[in-house]
Amino acid sequence: MIEVKGLSRKFGPVWALRDLSFAVAEGEVVGFLGPNGAGKTTTMRILTGSLAPTAGQARVAGFDILDRPLEVRRRIGFMPEHAALHPDQSVRGYLDFVAEVKGVPPNQRPQRLGWVLERTGLTGVAGKLVGNLSHGFRKRACLAQALVGDPDVLILDEPTSGLDPHQIVEIRELIRSFRGKRTVLFSSHILSEVGAVCQRVLILNGGRLVGQNGSEGVDAADLARIPAGKPRVVLSWDGNREAVEAALRGVTGVDDILLTETGAEVLIAGNPVEIRPKLVESVVNAGGLLQNIQDKGPSLEDLFLRLTGADIPHSGEPGKGPAGVEP
Repeated sequence: MIEVKGLSRKFGPVWALRDLSFAVAEGEVVGFLGPNGAGKTTTMRILTGSLAPTAGQARVAGFDILDRPLEVRRRIGFMPEHAALHPDQSVRGYLDFVAEVKGVPPNQRPQRLGWVLERTGLTGVAGKLVGNLSHGFRKRACLAQALVGDPDVLILDEPTSGLDPHQIVEIRELIRSFRGKRTVLFSSHILSEVGAVCQRVLILNGGRLVGQNGSEGVDAADLARIPAGKPRVVLSWDGNREAVEAALRGVTGVDDILLTETGAEVLIAGNPVEIRPKLVESVVNAGGLLQNIQDKGPSLEDLFLRLTGADIPHSGEPGKGPAGVEP
């Protein structure tokens, strides 16, 4: 549904995108992940026809973005991070105007607007002026205008930024419900949002695709199984913390220990399957009563920092990831 090949864009002497290639299948929800300035918004502006590429090609629903721009726009619903809403219109009036612009037949608009208002949680404020809405409801109105034309493709730029936790969950569930029904390219620099919503992740940094398997990106469900640092084993126990810590540090294959409130997180330089029994034995021999032990795979944060070339700071140590990465 979305095909990008060798896409590049230059602003003066600066390359915002460099030879970017990827594809998104019909009905797939794909995350576009990267720090601020990685090239996510530039790519989305090119796909939606508001910015021309310097080089390369892109097609949406089989139509070239340069040769058939109107056909592309008819099939895309775009939610920019900062939408130009009409503050002096009511929510319903604004969406009715958008429906008219997008060619929704007059006899279909009431039903269409009712569905969009309900799905985006705007029914209760449909009569209010857009300018009087809170930030969260303005974001919902922006998502609603992207849905009004019943598009095959949704391109969402930071759709949950600035929302409260309750609103984030609602928008997340709505986006997840599009799986298999609409093609979604979902941009964010908030790692947890992408991992919670998307089936696959494309990781950008410096205008290039750095998290990929060929042009397929990273499977969001498999992120925890991608080596992005040393394996870890999390232990909790009752008993003398100092004695158990000393015993754990004496186990062959233990690279480092990060103490927690209830135990420790042990970094393994080897096979956790072989080292785990030794950890249990060391806790018991040091007089500790083991409460829990579990493997902890590398996180999305670990993967992102590794792929974008930043160091992964350990707990309690100073460290800083790339600009735009939120804890």
